[in-house]
Amino acid sequence: MEAGGGFRDERVPQWGAQETRELIAARGELEREAAASTGRSAKTLWEAVADALRARGYRRTADQCKCKWKNLVNRYKGKETSDPENGRHCPFFEELHAVFTERARNMQRQLLQSESGASVKKKLKRPSGDRSPGESDDEEDDAEATEDEKPMRSKKRNAGGDKGQQSQRTAENSRAGSSSIHDLLQDFLVQQQHMDMQWHETMERRAQERLVFEQEWRQSMRKLEQERLVLEHEWIQREEQRRMREEARAQKRDSLMTALLNKLLHEDL
Repeated sequence: MEAGGGFRDERVPQWGAQETRELIAARGELEREAAASTGRSAKTLWEAVADALRARGYRRTADQCKCKWKNLVNRYKGKETSDPENGRHCPFFEELHAVFTERARNMQRQLLQSESGASVKKKLKRPSGDRSPGESDDEEDDAEATEDEKPMRSKKRNAGGDKGQQSQRTAENSRAGSSSIHDLLQDFLVQQQHMDMQWHETMERRAQERLVFEQEWRQSMRKLEQERLVLEHEWIQREEQRRMREEARAQKRDSLMTALLNKLLHEDL
């Protein structure tokens, strides 16, 4: 209920086909802007989508765009995972398929860029000799330090070693996480390619079935046309025979009437 005491209209206008395509196009444009979409929150993302639709002449809120997108994704995933042959029944399957394919490519590109950046950093941080400069400095400091300072320096060195081990473990965890993400992306791309192959095979099979059906239909039409011509010819023949019988009957009736008139005239005379 609003402040004025009236009830707010909760009904949301239906999405048209063109409006839905504009929504998918706007969301795809934001997917292609990898740098902008990475640091953007979900709320800001859908506000940007709503602004893009508003620029195209459609007035929708961010929540409405988010809800519609969620429904489209659910329908796409349902058709995609359950039965690829029925994917054509989803009216926006091709548009959504292009968006998600572009998303997978962007994710793989970002992963490759991050892995290449990490390898460059490792090369820059790699020591040139058997001992790092930090280790040599620590040894020189230990040589010059007094007996009282050596335990403190040893503690600092141990703390530095712990930090190095912790950073190494963090790096190993990050590498493991990136490798797992890479494996997931590879599995996703393999599954996507498999689904594309199934979809193309299904389309080719349906096209072949359509050609066979059209050939059978043409043959049936030709057969029906031939039967119609035969029936029409038979009907024409029957009509011609009926007309001939009618003419013969009429001639016979005329001859009888003429004979009867002649007989009556002779009797009168």
